[in-house]
Amino acid sequence: MSFSDIATLLPETFLVLWASVLLLVDLFIPRQRKGWTAALAAFGLILTLYLAVAQGSGLGAGFGGMVVSDGFATFLEVLLLVSGLLGLALAHDYLKRLQMVRGEYYTLLLFSVAGMMLMAKAADLMVMFLALELLSIPLYVLAAFGRPLARGEEAGLKYFILGAFAAAFLVYGIALTYGATRTTLIDGIAQAAASGTANMLLLAVGGGLLLVGLGFKVAAVPFHMWTPDVYQGAPAPLTGFMAAGAKVAGFAALLRVLVLAYPALAAQLTPIVWALALLTMVVGNLAALAQKDIKRMLAYSSIAHVGYMLVAVVAFGNAALSATAVAAVLFYLLAYAATNFGAWSVVVALEQREGRGTAIADYAGLGRTHPWLALAMTVFMLSFGGFPPTVGFVGKFYLFRVALDAGYVGLAIVGVLASVVSVYYYMRVVTTMYMREGTPEARGDGWLNLSVGLSALATVALGIVVAPAFQWAMRAVMRAF
Repeated sequence: MSFSDIATLLPETFLVLWASVLLLVDLFIPRQRKGWTAALAAFGLILTLYLAVAQGSGLGAGFGGMVVSDGFATFLEVLLLVSGLLGLALAHDYLKRLQMVRGEYYTLLLFSVAGMMLMAKAADLMVMFLALELLSIPLYVLAAFGRPLARGEEAGLKYFILGAFAAAFLVYGIALTYGATRTTLIDGIAQAAASGTANMLLLAVGGGLLLVGLGFKVAAVPFHMWTPDVYQGAPAPLTGFMAAGAKVAGFAALLRVLVLAYPALAAQLTPIVWALALLTMVVGNLAALAQKDIKRMLAYSSIAHVGYMLVAVVAFGNAALSATAVAAVLFYLLAYAATNFGAWSVVVALEQREGRGTAIADYAGLGRTHPWLALAMTVFMLSFGGFPPTVGFVGKFYLFRVALDAGYVGLAIVGVLASVVSVYYYMRVVTTMYMREGTPEARGDGWLNLSVGLSALATVALGIVVAPAFQWAMRAVMRAF
């Protein structure tokens, strides 16, 4: 192990060490001063963000090619670290208000962010699995953070059991892939497949099992069953963070595996990804129509957005379009994260103890009692629905354009129709806020209000000034793929 190897994982190593030290420091911080733990956690994320940005376009491969620091990883690391900061901002007042103040919340969140960052840099399937476990295990604990409430305990248990089941598929897929190619390095798998030395049948089966494991992490249908119950039972700040961060990490691994390791198996895997995209869009949107709880509605909404991103992933086997497809997905991850954190910030402001305040009906009258909060929520719903000039519209445009360029016209049409269907349940929230009488309670500190404001600003600004963000995504892809 050389200094260059250590430098490759410097941000992740620093964050893990910071979280480990913070776990011990928190023991000496009084219960009524746990805000100090949150501040130290935020400071650690800021320092890690500086280290990630300082690496620029990356330092290349390290540890024998098992990890890679490139523009793709840097783009996702920045997005994940900002997501972690927003997740802390959402949690600060919420934990006090619902009497869940425990310092380990913040340290577990840091460990999960470190796992997500490692997932973005993984160039070996075993490293990818280790990163998946590092990001998942803290989330299993945090999902049940609302104990002794039965709903929180149920969320943590379901997430853990189904997550372990999906991890078994991933490990089996890694084993079959190793048996087919004699390597777990992504570059080595691609070389073995291209040279004809790999057992292609075994490799295809292994690739399918990897799709199952990663499909669970991004909540693609039919591996989505855990999502609504976990999103409803887990603390709202965690759900907001998990909805963005886990998807970013999952797609980081999915894109590296499909685009770099399996282009030779595009003919076998493309129909599977096509079917996943279609099912995820249709099931996510149709299920969301029937939801009366906003946390469950946003859960199914997140599933539908995974389907939109998979529409672009279908083109992974087209060498002329693969880079554009990856860039479109990266831009949409950025767009979804900005909108997602804003929407969940509003949910955090209204949620009360024992699940009260999460029904869509509880938003009645919000436009009168808290006009700025209602206006921000309207912006987020419009972005989710794909209305201009929000970033959601631009993101969907890029995704569907890639599908059209690749010749998947039918899939793009289904995506557009699914977006039209989604308008109904998004606008139902807006009409409830402005057209029904009620006196909703909304509470939050300055950090929560800042999160709402910044998310709303980013949602609109990125929809108007598009070029810099998309060019950043495109440069990140060109330097890595």
